[in-house]
Amino acid sequence: MELQGERLIPASVEKTWAALNDPELLKACIAGCESLERVGDDKFAAVVAVKVGPVSARFKGNLQMTNVQAPHSYTINFDGQGGAAGFGKGSADVSLTPEGAQTRLKYVARAQVGGKMAQVGSRLIDAAAGKIADDFFKAFEANLQASAAGEPAVQVPAATVGSNRLWWMIGAAALLAALYFLSL
Repeated sequence: MELQGERLIPASVEKTWAALNDPELLKACIAGCESLERVGDDKFAAVVAVKVGPVSARFKGNLQMTNVQAPHSYTINFDGQGGAAGFGKGSADVSLTPEGAQTRLKYVARAQVGGKMAQVGSRLIDAAAGKIADDFFKAFEANLQASAAGEPAVQVPAATVGSNRLWWMIGAAALLAALYFLSL
């Protein structure tokens, strides 16, 4: 699966990069995220509860940042295990480019899934990944604006994401995790 896209973030590159380095803000933006922990200089561990179609699981994942060019780009490599539900692995390239007072964030995520999750079907997976990415960015932008106003982080409601949680963490998790793990 390949997922690519771009968003115009209503903040400067520096503010966007800083927000991507705020673990609490990012955790609030990732639906189903139970934990994000640094386990090395450029390595992280995450636990995410997901449901895609009829398959539910808690995925434990590892992320590693490479090619970090602060504050402009990075690559995140990830793998996750969900027990009998399956596994996911892949990478994502993320770049930030100034556009006036805003930031153009572009990403390309590549992922492979196996086990029961792979049996759900590529159409459902692709649709879920796109929805998850959209939900993440809506929450990220809302939290970035709330942070600028000195307000507390806004949690992503689980019902909004529904069955799409896994595919962002696995497919677009590269991006989400990249957003969190890039910062540390």
